[in-house]
Amino acid sequence: MVSALAAPASAQFNTESHEFLEAVRDEDGTLVTKFVQQPGNTLINTRDLVTGDTALIIVAGRDSNAQWIKFLLQNGANPNLANKKGVTPLMLAAAKGNVDGVEALLKAGARIDEQDSLGETPLISATHRRDFAMIKLLLSNGADPDRNDNSGRSARDYIEIMADRRLTAELEAADEKRKGQTASTYGPGL
Repeated sequence: MVSALAAPASAQFNTESHEFLEAVRDEDGTLVTKFVQQPGNTLINTRDLVTGDTALIIVAGRDSNAQWIKFLLQNGANPNLANKKGVTPLMLAAAKGNVDGVEALLKAGARIDEQDSLGETPLISATHRRDFAMIKLLLSNGADPDRNDNSGRSARDYIEIMADRRLTAELEAADEKRKGQTASTYGPGL
């Protein structure tokens, strides 16, 4: 009976999907390229059976450069797929302070205000770390400073608690920029 149960469990780790994700984890560029360039390839958005991580989530969680992120995006990786904890590639890249990676993900259509299982957005994460460059980047790309996490606090609330003049000034500049933008309407103007 034990051997009958062991076969399917071990078989799941010998799949092409598993091999692809292992090649991504091992940073084996040659093997990853081979997998994604196969005609009819659908591995680019495959998920880890345990964590739900995609290749893009794996590379976004590294301290490495943005080249892997850009490569996967160019080969069809979905920037908005979250793992089982609700974590997206943008959240991980922002948490690592990877400005180039965040820019690539935003350019590819990553949703900026997604929340993980704790309700934390990339902007809230950057605020907790006082990552000025990331906060500035996220705000300039439309991140909502008033979106609350599960504790009921927003990035604006955390910045107020910190009483950091530089962060407050950046938030105020983003507010002014939003005020200056006119709301788009649907339909003909009268």
